[in-house]
Amino acid sequence: MADILDRIRSTVLEAGEPAGAEDLLEVLHIEDARLAELSALAHEVRLKWCGDIVEVEGIISLKTGGCGEDCSFCSQSGLFNESPVRAVRLDVAELVEAAKQSSKNGATEFCIVAAVRGPDERLLDQVQDAIVAIERDVDINISASLGILTAEQAARLREMGVKRYNHNLETARSHFPQIVSTHDWLERQRTLELVRDNGMEICSGGIIGMGETLEQRVEFAQQLAAVEPCEVPINFLDPRPGTPLANYPVPTRGESLRAIAMFRFAMPRTILRFAGGRELSLGDDGTEAGLLGGMNAIIAGNYLTTLGRAAEKDLDMLDRLQLPLKVL
Repeated sequence: MADILDRIRSTVLEAGEPAGAEDLLEVLHIEDARLAELSALAHEVRLKWCGDIVEVEGIISLKTGGCGEDCSFCSQSGLFNESPVRAVRLDVAELVEAAKQSSKNGATEFCIVAAVRGPDERLLDQVQDAIVAIERDVDINISASLGILTAEQAARLREMGVKRYNHNLETARSHFPQIVSTHDWLERQRTLELVRDNGMEICSGGIIGMGETLEQRVEFAQQLAAVEPCEVPINFLDPRPGTPLANYPVPTRGESLRAIAMFRFAMPRTILRFAGGRELSLGDDGTEAGLLGGMNAIIAGNYLTTLGRAAEKDLDMLDRLQLPLKVL
């Protein structure tokens, strides 16, 4: 049988087809001595099928904390009394300022996020007011992440001008009940179907390192590929105090690079965006390693409840690597 990287080169790099489950699993088992070779191949795939452009996104939490769901990784759940995160809500002026800062940081996309099961009318009204104000002052694409949607809510968001909607599947369907009990995986999948049906781009990813097996990581990647996302944000577990996963280990650098390559080989033509936890799992030069190992987008600055790298450091790095920024 041909070597795993030779098979990936033939199937994914040359033909542009996703690798099968057995090959994806073998990628996750590849030895440390071949990590550089693996990442180089993932980068070749990214360059051939996505180009060299890097897309930068800024995110802001419109409503932080106080969520009624029990997602085990999330410090914003109101059910975890020991979590230090408390409910906060921003006003429209603050959202506009955040969008302006994101644009200054090179972002072409600005995502409005709320910690809720799904939006109520008050929240949708506030998002609509924010979009009007942002579009008046900032040249940037607006996306949203407001939880589980109804058909009517999805249609309204599209009418507001939301271009891309984020709703993470989070993990493999087989592992999801160990992470969340207050809603099920199929509810999330149904929201993504509504997003597509209403003409918005799908953004859906998840978190590596929540106790899933390597087989479940492959399952997760293939389930994401099946919903045909425009963008897949990849997070690495940053264990949050007060949550059920607070004492879980941080994914190692090698584990993280294997996961990045595996996702690239599962979705050769998709935007793979660095999200939370990259600084912990990959170290200070980890963003560079990831962007030369299959990733092609980043979130600049801080995340929702955790600190990220300074946007200036990421922009300097992209300039050094001669990777051009996407522009509007």
